[in-house]
Amino acid sequence: MTLPPPHHLPGALLAHPDALLVVREPSAPPKPAPGQPGSASDYVQATPEIFIAIVRDAGLVAGDTPSPGWRVLAFNGHVDLGTGIRTSLAQIVAEELDVPLSRLDMVLGHTSAAPNQGPTIASASIQISAVPLRRAAAQAREHLLMLAARQWDLPRDAVQVRDGVVRPIARSEVQPEMRPEMRSEMQPEMRPGPQLAAQPTPDDDTRQLHYGQLLAGQHIRLTLASPDQAVPLKPASEYRIVGQGVARVDIPAKATGELSFVHDVRVPGMRHGRVIRPPHPGRDAGSFIGHCLIDVDRESVAHLPGNVQVVVQGDFVGVVADREEQAIAAMRALKVRWKPVPPAPQLDDLAAAIRANPAQARPLIEEGDVDAACTQAATHLRRRYVWPYQMHASIGPSCAVANFTDGRLTVWTGTQNPHMLRTDLDRLLNLGEGQIELVRLEAAGCYGRNCADDVCADAALLSMAVGAPVRVQLTREQEHQWEPKGTGQLMDVAAAIDAQGELLAVDFAVRYPSNDAPLLALLLTGIVSGEPRTLEMGDRTAAPPYRYKNRRVVCHDMPPLVRSSWLRGVSALPNSFAHDCMIDELAEAAGADPVAYRLRNLDDARAIALIEATAARAQWRPGMPGSRGKPDADGLLHGRGIAYARYVHSKFPGFGAAWAAWVIDLCVDPTTGRVRVERMVVGQDTGMIVNPDGVRHQIHGNVIQTLSRCMLEKVVFDEAGVASREWGGYPIIGFKDVPAIDVLLMPRQDEPPMGAGESASVPGPAAIANALFDATGKRFYEAPFTPEAVRAVLVA
Repeated sequence: MTLPPPHHLPGALLAHPDALLVVREPSAPPKPAPGQPGSASDYVQATPEIFIAIVRDAGLVAGDTPSPGWRVLAFNGHVDLGTGIRTSLAQIVAEELDVPLSRLDMVLGHTSAAPNQGPTIASASIQISAVPLRRAAAQAREHLLMLAARQWDLPRDAVQVRDGVVRPIARSEVQPEMRPEMRSEMQPEMRPGPQLAAQPTPDDDTRQLHYGQLLAGQHIRLTLASPDQAVPLKPASEYRIVGQGVARVDIPAKATGELSFVHDVRVPGMRHGRVIRPPHPGRDAGSFIGHCLIDVDRESVAHLPGNVQVVVQGDFVGVVADREEQAIAAMRALKVRWKPVPPAPQLDDLAAAIRANPAQARPLIEEGDVDAACTQAATHLRRRYVWPYQMHASIGPSCAVANFTDGRLTVWTGTQNPHMLRTDLDRLLNLGEGQIELVRLEAAGCYGRNCADDVCADAALLSMAVGAPVRVQLTREQEHQWEPKGTGQLMDVAAAIDAQGELLAVDFAVRYPSNDAPLLALLLTGIVSGEPRTLEMGDRTAAPPYRYKNRRVVCHDMPPLVRSSWLRGVSALPNSFAHDCMIDELAEAAGADPVAYRLRNLDDARAIALIEATAARAQWRPGMPGSRGKPDADGLLHGRGIAYARYVHSKFPGFGAAWAAWVIDLCVDPTTGRVRVERMVVGQDTGMIVNPDGVRHQIHGNVIQTLSRCMLEKVVFDEAGVASREWGGYPIIGFKDVPAIDVLLMPRQDEPPMGAGESASVPGPAAIANALFDATGKRFYEAPFTPEAVRAVLVA
């Protein structure tokens, strides 16, 4: 079945004569919580939001060939960033509906077709946004079974479904009845659906109807059940699809070169655009933002081929030509004069720069008397941990295609926030959100806010200016310099233990200079002021997981120093770096084994089980330290480290995603400072696992990116701003440096699914730093652990 363009799909489904839809009545999206990212919008779409649609093929698209078959469409507002959620969400829907995956299409992130479920962040797609989809599928299944039972004049309990085909339950299939008191004690959504017929049919009853036959001549619209309304979900014991390794549904198109990525979009009459950015790379705050342009010499490109057009609006400057190479030539040839801009902040001493940045202290936890406990302690440690600015380092520069025609804007985009971006584009263009459609396709990986949104605004402005579809792709230099960086971070930690090594107190303060990086086009055109606003984003996983008797945790909220936003693990990864390095150092001071010390100071039973299992898998041997600064026979320093974290995201106190633990073995060349990871075991408790292969892939991706961030990645700044302009100035990990990664998944299929997209990255930096201590006898408080940084610590 060929799907119509996304903005036609809801209308086609809502008018389909043979369909069952599960819908939610339209309403304005919730406003972002104070201090949290998001764009406030009052937009209410005119038609219901569709979550599940089951249709006969005939009539969905004008000109369709009538077919006796049927199809399922499922809609989710989140997007697949390469994480495989298109496959996992399809498994969830197929399981509840009991249909083959081959009969199911997932529609993700299209603003005109998918429900507004907020941005794809915080590992929330499976943990949170999949819940209404699962419930909608269960509602649809139950209604279809009821239709079959009525048609055959049977009780609902007397019919069952397998692969979308409904038939009566035969006498030989009847199981002993569950006692009523056992059923009543179960939570409503965990109760199994009725499995018994009051009068089972004979074994030779061959009646059956598939979903399409049940829907013939009927248009049924069910309202999505409210969260507090019981829905008969399938019990995990009956799962056939969820929990199984299923091949990614997006891979075949990528392997065969079909349209998969936004970079490949081509539309009739499409022209090519390029942008020219101001001379303050990576800086988006200050009174000079949007007020730097002196003039543009349009005649400097008049001689070039390609019908070159120059577009200027405030500090936004772009060129459009018929062909891509012509647009690139025009971008390079266009003469633009800019006013001098103030020098960028000095970030050579990052800790000092962050500490000097104006901030508002926000107390998170105040328990007991921290100061008194520290005064009485046998050991009182004070440490400062520093995390650098880092890039998303998307392999492909961001790209978008925009087409403004007949008062309507369509944008093909790789954004992770389609509905939020639609609101921002309306702020820029004042078209009305109902006139803006975002068609979401995959793009180069980001795991956070790169330039994918900015380039959409660029393409939209150029398309409206020249009256044609325009494709814009950034250069590598533009992507590196202007993407909102993963934020530099400063953590001050003090902790105390008594003479027996018992945890007495922790005093934790984090500084996180970041916001949500408004669209560059909004800033450059002057629609949004360059005065930065401050978000409350430094509090992720700010509370230590260990059992300190007295606790003080403070987040110092502050505006960004350079253009920065969220990157995988947001503030949680650096916060956990500080927490788990400190607990490791306290274990050493107490003369305790690092694994045993963590276990004795944790209350979370699942955390304890995970650490025990991961340590056992890694063959952890208590009391067996590494080289501790004395080279082994091979001349190298060898060490192993452990770290644990549960990614706790959203505004404090937030809520947890998956639990993760690392055990890593590495070696250090004491002459060069080069670190080589030899072996690692990563354990994760994800709760119910929808697709084990997908979760393993997620963990591998987390680990590889985290190794790169810990060993290599650090943005360099100069007087103008970001100086890391290409891969030579910002190296990332290569294939030859990726170690074997042993993944341990905890069996928790009876628990709710947890977010897996970021959790495995969070313990990584501390595990590496702790292993470096075991190898060198020196503590490491600042990432990345480059050869130069390691040598400096060894010499010191």
